[in-house]
Amino acid sequence: MPGPIRWPAWFGGQTPVAYGADYNPEQWPEETWAEDMSLMAEAGVNLVTVGVFAWARLQPTPQDWDFGWLDRVLDSLADHRIAVDLATATASTPAWFTTRHRQAALVTDQGVRLSHGSRQVWCPSSPDYRQASLEVVERMASRYGDHPALALWHVSNELGCHNAVCYCDQSAESFRAWLQLRYGDLDNLNWAWGTDFWSQRYSAWEEILPPRATSSFGNPTHRLDYIRFSSDELRGQLAAEAGLLRRLTPEVPVTTNLMLPSAWADLDYSRWTDQVDVIANDHYTDSADRRRHVGLALAADASRGLGQGRPWLLMEHSTSAVNWQPINRAKAPGELQRNSLAHLARGADATLFFQWRASQAGAERHHSAMVPHAGPDSELFRQVKSLGADLARLAPVVGSETVAPIGLVVDQNSWAASRLDCLPSSRLDFSARLRAWYEALWDAHLTCDVIPSNADFDRYRLLIVPHWSLMDLAQADRLRDFVEAGGHLVATFFSGVADANQRVHLGGYPGALRDLLGLRVEEFRPLLAGEEVNLSDGSKGTLWSEPVQVTDATPLARYLDGPSASYPAVTVVRRGLGAAWYVSTQLDSAALGELVDQVADQAQVPRIDAPADVEIVVRRGPQAQYTFVINHSEEDVGLRFNGVDLLTGDSGPVIVVPAGAVRVVEQRPS
Repeated sequence: MPGPIRWPAWFGGQTPVAYGADYNPEQWPEETWAEDMSLMAEAGVNLVTVGVFAWARLQPTPQDWDFGWLDRVLDSLADHRIAVDLATATASTPAWFTTRHRQAALVTDQGVRLSHGSRQVWCPSSPDYRQASLEVVERMASRYGDHPALALWHVSNELGCHNAVCYCDQSAESFRAWLQLRYGDLDNLNWAWGTDFWSQRYSAWEEILPPRATSSFGNPTHRLDYIRFSSDELRGQLAAEAGLLRRLTPEVPVTTNLMLPSAWADLDYSRWTDQVDVIANDHYTDSADRRRHVGLALAADASRGLGQGRPWLLMEHSTSAVNWQPINRAKAPGELQRNSLAHLARGADATLFFQWRASQAGAERHHSAMVPHAGPDSELFRQVKSLGADLARLAPVVGSETVAPIGLVVDQNSWAASRLDCLPSSRLDFSARLRAWYEALWDAHLTCDVIPSNADFDRYRLLIVPHWSLMDLAQADRLRDFVEAGGHLVATFFSGVADANQRVHLGGYPGALRDLLGLRVEEFRPLLAGEEVNLSDGSKGTLWSEPVQVTDATPLARYLDGPSASYPAVTVVRRGLGAAWYVSTQLDSAALGELVDQVADQAQVPRIDAPADVEIVVRRGPQAQYTFVINHSEEDVGLRFNGVDLLTGDSGPVIVVPAGAVRVVEQRPS
């Protein structure tokens, strides 16, 4: 199997931190390219992504192909010793394709067929798109497979970002074929979907359509299956392109840029990982989020968790402002470095931006870049050069793995289902609950892998399971085995409720987890907006409550008031060598932090003592470990280390990290 990046021969066997951006030379006159190469060398760029949206330039008409300009770009990059992550150019179709193949364009649930003029307007089920896109891939691979600059194949771009779901007739036909493979016959489908409710029973496959707009609430399992189907259709495109690339260029690794964690609700990335040689992710901070560095860390830990702890590639982030948020704020001084090195701390072996040179025209003309509109004589480009120098010093970190003894479990099916209708509360925001638990771990200086629910649990001492609502009995057995073998588990309200088809487990909640957690709940008692309840330990709960009846669990806190007054709110039970906690309300941040501390201590998770707002993450390699210290506070901090900071050369016993700065301490065994 190829490695994560096949670095060209001129790197002499050395493995640098990959540094660069999306490079779109087709947007610029050719006389600009020479300046690009010179500035890339000045900035320390060693890898660029080329060709993402180049289909219309490569194939200007159905009969004509033009690779000359791309030949010159790749040759020039090779001359300047800059490696290429070569995109397959299939992300967006040319106008001639959309005009000739109108049936290949997306259709909304209202039956509206979308028009050319944006990006990703193609239907993932379209055979015309599949055929045309694979012709591009084959020509690219045949022409550039042996190019000296080629380091990595980049399939499409952000698959499903704008075309995650299509409701056209071709999609309907493909959906029916998908359902036949999943269920075998209509009796199984009718049972899984509960179609005897509202007289929805099907007697022929041809009667089944996509869940288009209808008069009232749609069938929830029909809708969930359509999300699953749509994800699989996009996976099919990824598999088709990746398979062709591997056949023609077996030595060149393949990846595609995911969008973790935001797109995880619609796209089951855990089913995509077998199609790539390395996980790659795009991430952009929310400028309105006061603690956006925590959201960044969550995305990085999800990228690493999806790859089973192995290093991954940050394929896109921004040097400063983006163009698509309501208010696009520039990054604060030092934020560019902190963001980039935080991803590196959490397992990224590449830090690339969108894009190299800020566009002069088009929808993303106000998106920041490595070279801004102001040009290289700018503070932003000076920061870009400074970061390049930092990353050159951090080359020893490449290949080491981030130490994470905790798994924060994301069940994609449950996340998708939580966004459908007719739940006990419309305020069940999976993303917000995931962030709340992650933030508690971050504040406690505890590093976790954010992992899919089918991951290997044995790597962890502690698992936290927020709202795993769709849980089969076999999945519950996996959690029981984990606990009985000595693991510690925290499960939250609205977990274990139903099976993968959303059929409720009967006998009381939390259904599949009832026996493991040692309790039973007869009904949910969600709270209204603004409503809170007081608990016996002095904390408060919001969003949800439950009248928990313990069987052999021990109450740790009870409701003092509200609809579940006097009932246990937080419980724990011993099982074998481990223990399982249940949290039946959304605890306030202080109480959540205290619970995380308590559970981590009982799970014997190693702790790092550090001030608030100081991020500490450890990457461990065969010869040394690397401790990243990122100071998000407004005060300098001094920490005790027996090691050397790779960025400044400072050594212990005390290393000072100024406010807003980063230190990376290399520690070798004595």
